[in-house]
Amino acid sequence: MSASHVIIGDGIAGSSAAETIREADADADITVLTDEGEALYNRILIKEYAKGKMPAGPISIHDEGWYEERDVELRLNTYVNEVDTDAHEVYTHRGDTIEYDTLLIATGGTPTQLPVPNSDADGIHHFWTFEDARAIRDGAENADTGVVIGAGLLGIDLAAICGAQDVSAHYLMRGNAWWRYALSEEGAEIIHDALRERDVTPVFDSGVDRFEIDDDGHITGVTDPDGEEFDADFAGVAIGLNYNTEFLQGSGIERTDDGSIVTDETMRTDTEDVYAAGDLTYFYDVLLGEQAQNGAWGSAKEQGSIAGTNMVYDQGDGDEEATFEWVSSYSITHFDFPFLSFGHPTLGDESVERKYSDDEWRRVALMDGKVVGGVLIGDLAPQSKLKKLARQQVDVSGKEEELLAETIDLEAFEPMEAEQ
Repeated sequence: MSASHVIIGDGIAGSSAAETIREADADADITVLTDEGEALYNRILIKEYAKGKMPAGPISIHDEGWYEERDVELRLNTYVNEVDTDAHEVYTHRGDTIEYDTLLIATGGTPTQLPVPNSDADGIHHFWTFEDARAIRDGAENADTGVVIGAGLLGIDLAAICGAQDVSAHYLMRGNAWWRYALSEEGAEIIHDALRERDVTPVFDSGVDRFEIDDDGHITGVTDPDGEEFDADFAGVAIGLNYNTEFLQGSGIERTDDGSIVTDETMRTDTEDVYAAGDLTYFYDVLLGEQAQNGAWGSAKEQGSIAGTNMVYDQGDGDEEATFEWVSSYSITHFDFPFLSFGHPTLGDESVERKYSDDEWRRVALMDGKVVGGVLIGDLAPQSKLKKLARQQVDVSGKEEELLAETIDLEAFEPMEAEQ
């Protein structure tokens, strides 16, 4: 009898798992459940659509025919209410019961709403799905002034959308720099200047006390905790994710206080035959030697593939167990200069950095003398060597400055094991 694999979530993690399972087992029963109304699309490109730089067509990755060709059952607009891990059953909002031999949870998250008055007003946007991107594009095209809240990687997307759509905006940040846990003020200032050139003004040590609205319930502005007011008929909020794991209550699957699902390096949870992949995983990172989280697209895709491999392996049809060993990367393409982060740039017990020109800067984060992440602005060429040092966990103690050389010499960090 063929094995039955159920995947909750059709993002890149869930889709990658489905594809991996099908390639490994031609006879497996595969069911993908998603609460979205459309099949897999490129979350990386939806920002370009929202900026008005790309039509909708290229955003789609899979149409429903892709699943049919691979004999994968795709159920759109389907909400999972409960998982019974003892019975190996999933229950949907339509009253359906779906049995599984293995289960993958790849449901991602929902953007967090600011806990302030009027945070649900018209004209306030959160950025996560293609549906969000459509609303953001429409809202920005019809706006003159805006505010952006959230000094992270999604916040910068919203700020860039304002710049591209000629929305004069203020970018409110709690600290003294954009993405201050990964960049110093010197590095962040390159980003700040690029924003100002696009009529997006960074406002530091700021926040939101309340949103101001008109009689129709549409946003008209923001008042910060000091009483300063900023006009805005468009607002973008990106302050984090609430992980979509409420339906797991009572399932026995281990979760953290914020709802993340705890897995090992094989993407297995602590519950038999249950796996997790993507943004919501709090996984064991073999390179760090501790639990970690990483929401990058490439990481989610690889985690889905690892989970899919092991779901087949556990049913006796796989060749070998797979482990997640990955140095992620994340690119920003909004400005005239390239920007890339890799690994875990916000972690580490020390770092080294250097500014090479007005739009070229590098920072490398270290933990216990080993590279764990970094940020490159302007010149991205060193990324492959820095990621190699991170993957091989090379001790660079005493040679940290070599990491900032314009051309990194890997021989300076010998001995290194040859890559397989």
